[in-house]
Amino acid sequence: MAQLHDNVRFAVLPLASEDARPTEFARTMVPHPLVHQELPYDPEYTIYNRRLTAMRMSNASADDAYWRLRRQVILRHTGELPIEVRGPDAERLLNLVFTRDVSKTRVGRCSYQIACTDEGGMMMDGVLVRLAEDRFWYGQADGDLTQWLKAHARGMDVEIRDPDVWISQVQGPDSLRVLEAAVDDAYPERFRYFDAAHVAIAGQRVLITRTGFTNELGWELYLEPDTDAHAVGERLLEAGRPYGMTPVAIGGARRIEGGLLNAGSDFDETITPYAAGLGAMVNLDKDAFIGREALRESDRRSRTWGLRVPGGVARIGRCLSKNGASVGRVCSTAWSPFQQCGVAIVRLDDPELGPGTALDVVCHDDQTRQAETCPLPMYDRDRQIPRGKLVDIPEIPAGDEAG
Repeated sequence: MAQLHDNVRFAVLPLASEDARPTEFARTMVPHPLVHQELPYDPEYTIYNRRLTAMRMSNASADDAYWRLRRQVILRHTGELPIEVRGPDAERLLNLVFTRDVSKTRVGRCSYQIACTDEGGMMMDGVLVRLAEDRFWYGQADGDLTQWLKAHARGMDVEIRDPDVWISQVQGPDSLRVLEAAVDDAYPERFRYFDAAHVAIAGQRVLITRTGFTNELGWELYLEPDTDAHAVGERLLEAGRPYGMTPVAIGGARRIEGGLLNAGSDFDETITPYAAGLGAMVNLDKDAFIGREALRESDRRSRTWGLRVPGGVARIGRCLSKNGASVGRVCSTAWSPFQQCGVAIVRLDDPELGPGTALDVVCHDDQTRQAETCPLPMYDRDRQIPRGKLVDIPEIPAGDEAG
């Protein structure tokens, strides 16, 4: 038994033979290769893609982590699961599965991609990285797209595999300064929003992308099995130390404000990309893809909006009402230290109830409060912050605790 922390232990069992398989525990609770950086801060983990990802740490409250993200920089080791698709028919398969034209994603670029069911419901979203003409990584949300890809690859010359790659993200206004300090040689000559590049960090060749799940300026790092993850991790901490960077667990407030949807809570297979407010991510004019015919016939109005709740934090579930009648569901919820109110992503039953609708919502303290729907993102509507075109470092308001 390997003890990594007083309350976190992982079983290390010898294999009895070449045919032996890992235990269920090993398969479903795998730690990030840089988990040792989190353990001094008493992390509390959840399972995401069969991987452990920290939800809380003692070195930063939810408010502290929020302000570090918005004003400085944070390091987060994620549970995202990259899937590798490669071979002569890789692009063909991905175009069959995704709602956007994969051929438009050039080598060295990323694209946000959605996979739908035959009925047009969203089963997965994530970031696709094109490594070569015939090789891709897809950093998927929580769930399993591998078997779906394999089921639709019949007759194609393509390989679908788990490359055992892990993702860490550096996010916040100082994130690119940390990158500049971390790389061995020159900063990438071109590193625009949704670009991908290979760089050397601590003598290791690693892939980085100008992406992240925060809607702040930032980048992500992909660690492959043969990477000396410990050396890379130490260099990252060293580069980030002048900016106060440590590993943190960030809550949902910033992603909610940024309108970044979470699979399983903000959408599922019963929700079309249109209902989720992601109609711009569907290209009905491309070659046939799974769900296209259903999406042609579906309602193209959004039913997903933001919600501001003065004085409280909405409860998840069917807690929304108007004139005494239930009108929708709270999907994700948090307290915004910046906006000084509760924020939420909601899905309304009636697509005619758009932004500016006054609703009653049940909150965590069992009080019913009046709230109002709003567009997503809640601010920085053109996403200029993550593109690096807007430097927005807000002041911390006095008294930023939830009501």
